[in-house]
Amino acid sequence: MLKTFEQTAAMIAEHKLLHISGAEALLRKLPPGSWIGGSTEYFLAEGGGQVRNDVLDVLELDFSEYRFASYDTQTLPNITHDAYDNGFSIIILPFDSEAHRQYAQNASDYEGIFSKNIVGWVAGINLEATGQTPVAVNGASGEVLTDKAAVLHISLPQGKIAQLSIVNIFGADAKSPVITFAEDGFTAKNCFVDGKETVFADYIARNGLDTKLPLIGDYAGAGVNISAKSVSGGIVHFYAPVFKGIEYRFADAIPDYVKAFQGKINEIANRDSVFACNCILNFLYGGLEGKDIGGFYGPITFGEVAWQLLNQTLVYLQIIDG
Repeated sequence: MLKTFEQTAAMIAEHKLLHISGAEALLRKLPPGSWIGGSTEYFLAEGGGQVRNDVLDVLELDFSEYRFASYDTQTLPNITHDAYDNGFSIIILPFDSEAHRQYAQNASDYEGIFSKNIVGWVAGINLEATGQTPVAVNGASGEVLTDKAAVLHISLPQGKIAQLSIVNIFGADAKSPVITFAEDGFTAKNCFVDGKETVFADYIARNGLDTKLPLIGDYAGAGVNISAKSVSGGIVHFYAPVFKGIEYRFADAIPDYVKAFQGKINEIANRDSVFACNCILNFLYGGLEGKDIGGFYGPITFGEVAWQLLNQTLVYLQIIDG
């Protein structure tokens, strides 16, 4: 729920356990306490998407057993060891930091990553503003982090379990050739199109491909989006890394973003969630400002985490009986 700075500070003073997202300047002024936060000025709220630097999105978490941590590139793999056996962990990574890049490229190899519920997002900036820095905040220690991840580990009471889910409106275009890469990374010069090596940027230009559509990677049958950030100097830059050995296809076009999201969300019977976030590319390309997609409100992010880093995806976590 969107709150003023004063309302948010009052909730911190009441020792509430909070997840907070908002403008970097506001986060830096908040007092220390039992909270974790990250920078964004984009939100999905009831009534539609908003771009605001004068409010904070505040999520109160009603749990009694928890712990906070900050991780650098060397200690990030410890996240799975520090997570509760029955619980979930919220991770916030500053965009384009070494922690962001390391987590994106290596998280799937962390010991036990898919047996723990790791959810979260990549903190960013207002794309129309200058002089901002993506930050994650460990409110318990008072650290404002530009090169580390802030994490809140939460334990669930007996009889409750976490269920982590995504909404992905994209599917692979069956007519797209298979695209593979020789190296892992956030950039690619060359690729293989149906086994034939070519310059990826030239292939995109030659075929008039829309880079607003992600590549869909086949990860053991699960489709994972990889979104293009830019194409410059013959190099394609991505918001998440591509991986050697994974087969990719371009996504099918989406004629109506809002309708596609509403359709997917309408299929979900229980929309109660303890955490949700959605991608900045969905917000921009779908024109979601002022449009309500029907649930799962929270920060608009520069990358989403559901175990590993995702793009152009809505991520949500629910607590169910189990």
